[in-house]
Amino acid sequence: MNTIAWIGFGQGLFAALLMFTKKDSSLPDKILSGWLTLLAIEFLTCALDHEIFGKPLLSSSFLLINPAMFLYISSLTRPSFKLKWIQLLHLIPFVIFEILAYIIQEPFSMKDFLVIDDNFIFRISFGAANVISTTIYNPLSLFFVHKHRIYLKNEKSNIGQNENLGWVLSVVIFYFVYCAIAILTAIFSYFDESQPLLPHIYNYSVLLFVIYILSFYGLRQQILPKELLAAEDEKDDNIIAYKNSVLNEETKEYIKQSILNIFDKKQVYLNPDLNMDFLSKELNTPKYQLTEVLNTVIGKNFFQFVNSYRVEAVKKMLLDPKNNFSIEAIGYDCGFASKSSFYKEFRRITGITPVEFKTIHSK
Repeated sequence: MNTIAWIGFGQGLFAALLMFTKKDSSLPDKILSGWLTLLAIEFLTCALDHEIFGKPLLSSSFLLINPAMFLYISSLTRPSFKLKWIQLLHLIPFVIFEILAYIIQEPFSMKDFLVIDDNFIFRISFGAANVISTTIYNPLSLFFVHKHRIYLKNEKSNIGQNENLGWVLSVVIFYFVYCAIAILTAIFSYFDESQPLLPHIYNYSVLLFVIYILSFYGLRQQILPKELLAAEDEKDDNIIAYKNSVLNEETKEYIKQSILNIFDKKQVYLNPDLNMDFLSKELNTPKYQLTEVLNTVIGKNFFQFVNSYRVEAVKKMLLDPKNNFSIEAIGYDCGFASKSSFYKEFRRITGITPVEFKTIHSK
């Protein structure tokens, strides 16, 4: 366990330094750097516990990770977000319980967690704080990432890996699983006295893995365009639901036909930079109305709708015996901005790859 703790301390500090000195460091980068620094300190205290007391003291990384992840995701997805001193209050529970654990020297022990003694109230408060923190911060983090990804698909026809925050979504989902397993290991350790430190070992082992993931992807993450995020704030209520729609059925049908006409006749989908701003100007129709018609009448978001046209264009070129272009070149020619998005969308829509489609229809 000491080895894991010291490796985590060193890796956390190194990753924090890399993030802090990252070229064109942004606010999210600074928050992530602070997060990694605190994780390094958490590993350091774990190592010192074993060195000084010969056992781990009661500590919770959840009270640290939950608010830190929420603040990092907020800084990435919310244009109005600004880091203020008052936001340090998010870390107050972590600091308080960390200090109190050292003052009373409360050991980590699932076997004695529910034993009624002088520190019983402290342990129960500690457990309650963890539950409250997890049930508030984690769903909010997931909501902000999910909302951002939905918005992108209603605004852009080509979405870069840097923009969709796929890795952040994966980390949040992984963290949910991690929390669930942590609870199970704690319950198992409570009933099985032969494994008293199982939750402790599991927790710091996974935390070490989290540090590697955050440092690897955090260094690659670039700041998202502010103009895109600003629009997201303004049209927040139109992204997911249209309960208060002011459009009647006749207007919806008119907008639908306008969209179909410009795609069928002008083939605007061939433009890899096609976005909702362009379409709104061409049709002289507000974006939120176009988004509503696409989602509720046509049944596809902007991203899905545009790429369904692109895939059909690719299929026609693949079936053309006079076509001598490579498959990748066809994808670019039909409006896809990258090979990965081309293959992914083609498979999502058709169920097979472009190579398989060409092979099947060339027989």
